[in-house]
Amino acid sequence: MRIGLEPQCVRVCQNKSCRKLGAAKVLAAFQAHPIIGVEIESSRCLGQCGNGPMVLVLPEQVWYCRVSPEEVDAIKTRHLINGRPIQSMLYRKFHG
Repeated sequence: MRIGLEPQCVRVCQNKSCRKLGAAKVLAAFQAHPIIGVEIESSRCLGQCGNGPMVLVLPEQVWYCRVSPEEVDAIKTRHLINGRPIQSMLYRKFHG
């Protein structure tokens, strides 16, 4: 976990398009085993419809697209705990 920095917040889109693609299960997977110092939030539309479920990690502005519940543990471990975003899962529109 990052020490001395602004707390992290994970926003999981729960708008219609993302929900159809399983966003409720992604949100539940993040909430199942909380990480101290990381807020998990249900979000309104993140404006990237059709690429969901969308996950946005703040304050870094790291975007993940097409996240499945099975991938949440990797995001939690590699990114949120160890500070290394998962390159193969990044949303290319924002992370060329």
